Amino acid sequence: MAMEYTTRDKRIYLRLGDRVTHLAHEEWGEGAVVEERTSIVPGGTCLVRLLFADGRQRTFNNDLDHEQCAYFFGLRRVFSRDFGFFGEASPPKPQRRLGRRHRSAAGE
Repeated sequence: MAMEYTTRDKRIYLRLGDRVTHLAHEEWGEGAVVEERTSIVPGGTCLVRLLFADGRQRTFNNDLDHEQCAYFFGLRRVFSRDFGFFGEASPPKPQRRLGRRHRSAAGE
């Protein structure tokens, strides 16, 4: 009986589009995951490619169960309410509209 090996057999740290920073390399700036590659071969690698603000792409191991995982090398996810990347503007916040009754009470 053959054993099927899938991405479920790995603990994935980063996902496509995640934003990251490196604890030891502040000069790289923030980065974003631009590619994920997970081997379906048993014992195969699980890699993630990141594009950093300095314009360079860097590749790291993406399996949390592996001693060389990006997390253990200092990569941390950046949790932010901004949707932009590399200084792009965030989408505008929706304007709250007051009903007719509320506008007249506000003196409009």
